Amino acid sequence: MGNTFGKYFRISTWGESHGGGIGVVVDGCPSNIPLDAAADIQPALDRRKPGQSDISTPRKETDTATIVSGTYEGKTLGTPIAITVPNSDHRPQAYSEMKDKYRPSHADYTYQTKYGIRNHEGGGRSSARETIGRVAAGAIAAKALSAQSKIEVRAYVERIHDIAMPDFGTGEAPALPFPSLESVEQTAVRCPDPALAEQMIARIKEARSQGDSVGGVIVCRVKGLPVGLGEPVFDRLEADLGKAMLSLPATKGFEVGSGFAGTLLKGSEHNDVFENRDGQIRTRSNRSGGVQGGISNGEELYFRVGFKPTATILQSQETVDKDGTETELMGRGRHDPCVVPRAVPIVEAMTWLVLMDNWMAQQARSHQPEA
Repeated sequence: MGNTFGKYFRISTWGESHGGGIGVVVDGCPSNIPLDAAADIQPALDRRKPGQSDISTPRKETDTATIVSGTYEGKTLGTPIAITVPNSDHRPQAYSEMKDKYRPSHADYTYQTKYGIRNHEGGGRSSARETIGRVAAGAIAAKALSAQSKIEVRAYVERIHDIAMPDFGTGEAPALPFPSLESVEQTAVRCPDPALAEQMIARIKEARSQGDSVGGVIVCRVKGLPVGLGEPVFDRLEADLGKAMLSLPATKGFEVGSGFAGTLLKGSEHNDVFENRDGQIRTRSNRSGGVQGGISNGEELYFRVGFKPTATILQSQETVDKDGTETELMGRGRHDPCVVPRAVPIVEAMTWLVLMDNWMAQQARSHQPEA
């Protein structure tokens, strides 16, 4: 089972949704980076944790992170950093019916068939609770990379169900100025447009009242990237980002720059014309999304990630059990009626991990050994 991500800055996550806890081991982090669990990791986990609003799961977890290795006197040692987060509000008994019945659109059947065994309590490793480790590791990557660059990463909700920001799907770069963290966090749905945010919240509540769920789209934007991150062919920057985002639970789509909307344009309409702007080579438009030939070009990087509706709904659905007998199953447990708002910090974390990995690759390439 693939539990490790990254080449130079590597993470390995562990733990199940209703087990004793969740954690991550980060290997490859540079030494002498100031790192404090409460100050540097906990704020990111607090943005991801359940029970933070009336449109998320009511599960109550503090998601308190503890660093158990890899630091000394508040700084990284360059050795593996291990982080643990205990589960405290797990209720595995809510999943007893799922032991033999397969939940529609979940990983129950595929896990059982592939491994011959599965943890049915909350989905085990297929649960989005696994992303705690990613967010903790992403906070470390952000701290390490911010010490060496002026890169900023900001994700926010651009669409919930059929309610979208005005420029969604146009193929153009987001018209909204690069938003602040405060503007994203001002509403529970994490959309920086307050009026649209209220509509999105209402739509999520409407679906929940019907025992149903909705999906949506997150846009992530990165500014301050230098030219040169990413490699041609297999290790293109957008390919690394695509793998990172599509590895997240509930994701079903990824596009960078103009994405699918760009296929409706002609080359003369889509091309980003180069120009000399104040002594720097820049592009007049940014339909490439900050990446050309798999390499960052110095413009703002932006991409979108599509999330399906939460698979667990509080309605009776037809299914089969492990013997193939047709039956029905009523969704139980505590689940988000829409996973998208809580996925925002997870998308940011995976972005930081990809950027840190590519930054370290570029640093290795640029380093000239002494003769």
